[in-house]
Amino acid sequence: MEKALVSSSEIKIAMLGMVDGNGHPYSWSAIFNGYDKNEMAKCPFPAIPAYLDKQPEETFGIPGAHVTHVWTDDPADAEKVSKASRVPNIVKEAKDVIGQVDAVIVATDKGFEHVDRCRPFVEAGLPIFVDKPMVDNESDLKTFCKWVDEGKPILSSSSMRFCKEFIPYQISTHELGELRYASILTPKTWERYGIHALESIYPIIGPGFVSVRNTGSKERNIVHLKHKSGVDAVVVATYDLGAFGIMQLCGTKGYAHAAIQDSYYSFKTQLESFVQYLKTGIRPFPFSETVELMKIVIAGIRSREEDGREVMLSEISEK
Repeated sequence: MEKALVSSSEIKIAMLGMVDGNGHPYSWSAIFNGYDKNEMAKCPFPAIPAYLDKQPEETFGIPGAHVTHVWTDDPADAEKVSKASRVPNIVKEAKDVIGQVDAVIVATDKGFEHVDRCRPFVEAGLPIFVDKPMVDNESDLKTFCKWVDEGKPILSSSSMRFCKEFIPYQISTHELGELRYASILTPKTWERYGIHALESIYPIIGPGFVSVRNTGSKERNIVHLKHKSGVDAVVVATYDLGAFGIMQLCGTKGYAHAAIQDSYYSFKTQLESFVQYLKTGIRPFPFSETVELMKIVIAGIRSREEDGREVMLSEISEK
């Protein structure tokens, strides 16, 4: 029987790290704590205040949890996040939060950094949420799997798993007949944003991906995935694409398409799933799904670097 990871009735969370192109410390802290509109208007990621300002004030907050500490790679960013997202404590070093909080969020999306960023907190026994992608290489995947096998509480996901626009198809695609094809688009890089696209379609198609072939380039990834069920999926990750989260599903009896419209909902639901994990010890989805998704990310890089070779997921080991 699972048990709570955190016994405190008011969970204290540290928000750790900020890298180029990723403003999660602003938005995720605001989802927990609310925010100061004047200070948030200064956020260097204009999309964040744009979607936060659309939300009714009463939607902010996750019962029983607050972001109480923040650390960022550039200390100046921590000052700004603290003011904008009402985080009362700024620390000089990330590890300074050990002993001060109940859990940590590593809010950076460069997979190759995550083992080093997470290690002090794994060793301290703190539950961790790791922003997507958890890893982007086989060696680091083995490290995270070893930690989880040892019982370390680690959770990682893309917010796209929680998009309300995609949930109906996670429940059922019966009206489409047997799925034959899926596609999904994302801007930016395969290494950092491919997981957004992958985790959009994964809960719909399900576990069982077999191989990956990336016939594109570092700037324009065109990735063909094969699934044991016979479904073919194509994921496009193009650095300057003016489209995000546009999904198509085609089956033997029909087709459907959907696009993400509400980032706030998906981010909040993602963070709520972490809080629920802390309160119950029950994962919102099996860690084996994260492992398979990371293998797809790694296979997409490997295939591209090997001139579009079809890479079998069985080539990539988590042990």
